Amino acid sequence: MVGGSRKEELDALRVEVNGFLNSVERYNSNNLPKFERYVQLQVSENSYDLEANLAILKLYQFFPNLYKPEVVSWILLKALTNLPHTDFVLCRCLLGPGQLEDMHILRIAYLANLLELCQFKKFWQEKSQDANLISQISGFDDSVRKFICHVVNITYQTVDKTALKELLGGITDADLRSWIAKNSWKEEPNNMVFISNQEEHVKTKNITEKITFDTVSVVM
Repeated sequence: MVGGSRKEELDALRVEVNGFLNSVERYNSNNLPKFERYVQLQVSENSYDLEANLAILKLYQFFPNLYKPEVVSWILLKALTNLPHTDFVLCRCLLGPGQLEDMHILRIAYLANLLELCQFKKFWQEKSQDANLISQISGFDDSVRKFICHVVNITYQTVDKTALKELLGGITDADLRSWIAKNSWKEEPNNMVFISNQEEHVKTKNITEKITFDTVSVVM
């Protein structure tokens, strides 16, 4: 029942916040408590609203005395759940130099960099150091795994099953079978997983020369 009431609150706030975003009310600091509550519900109910979160960061720029580090950490972590989109970069660009030096924000930025560099094993190792903060974000691990599966899809033709489990955060065999099914991969003999035929994704491209004789005649 409690979960249902939070879902109802989330839906109601989404409508109200969208109203703010489409008017001058998005710049009214009196609306910050509702924006912040909306982020909190995104965190607990595994929802996401980039535009609303960017509006909060903009309000923090205008009213630095109202800045809340925990809310910003939530926003940045939620942005990571939407990789490979560039939400994290957009959010970070709205932070000031002093805010970027905050220990929690530095750690989140470090984790973001590991994901962007596809250092997935290192990411899972480092993530454990921030368990208290990240554990608040409902669905965080699975959102990261979806991104990792996206990278695997465009990178591998076949991959070792044990290596794949490590890339996905040391998951169990049962969980691995679930991710294999979700991505329409196929288990093969010799502990391998067939991802896709990457040659099928290679597309030919016709190149049309647009340099005319008149253009090069001076050189000739």
